[in-house]
Amino acid sequence: MEHLVLPLASTTVIVDFGSRSGIVSGAREAASAHGGNRWGHGVSVGLTPLGVATLLGVPMREVGGNGIELADLMGSVATELPGMLGALRSWDERFDVLEALLGVAFRGGSRSVKLGRVREGVRKHGVEPEAAVTAAWWRLQRAEPPRVGVLADELGVSRRRLERGFRQHIGMSPATVARIARFQRVVGRFGAGASPADAAAGSGFADQSHLARETRAMAGMTPSALAAHLRTPPIVVSQTSKTGGARRF
Repeated sequence: MEHLVLPLASTTVIVDFGSRSGIVSGAREAASAHGGNRWGHGVSVGLTPLGVATLLGVPMREVGGNGIELADLMGSVATELPGMLGALRSWDERFDVLEALLGVAFRGGSRSVKLGRVREGVRKHGVEPEAAVTAAWWRLQRAEPPRVGVLADELGVSRRRLERGFRQHIGMSPATVARIARFQRVVGRFGAGASPADAAAGSGFADQSHLARETRAMAGMTPSALAAHLRTPPIVVSQTSKTGGARRF
């Protein structure tokens, strides 16, 4: 089943309950369409640059936009996750367990020896981004972020150092991260039912023409087409069907 993957300035861990371990999908500047995916029932977790370094032991730029098996980064710990979450009866239980497991992993607790060792090595090998990069990444997610030079001054570093840190750890420039964050705000507004004019006005775009140029460049479609795509109900495929039949809900 082909699906559209939109630009994103963070890393996503997708744990399908029927998968071997899960998929890690990195930050990406442009939309892409994939076909033949077998996942569709599970949970996804968004990771910041610091979260990627701490949990997976690699900088975000190394994950890339293509899917990587979670087990390749986390080992046998990841292979237990789909079955454990899938066996629970409610989403509240799943999220509670997932948050507890992630908390243990980030602290490097005894239930995750491998992850504890990874975390100990993060600072030693320079995988963890410096504080200015982490703070700037968060600042750029907000509405009306400052220009890169102004942001660098606010954080007490040079613009060159900040841009070098972003490329080293995130694989994108600060300006690109800000651009993607602005686009994601439009995605959220479209999903909530906003018109192109309202979405442009509330997301940091100068006007509808500016929004149209960005949606064509980043998603390959017009604002109206993107809005319609985001409001289309998901396709649910029966788990017992052998013919691939589907229904829309």
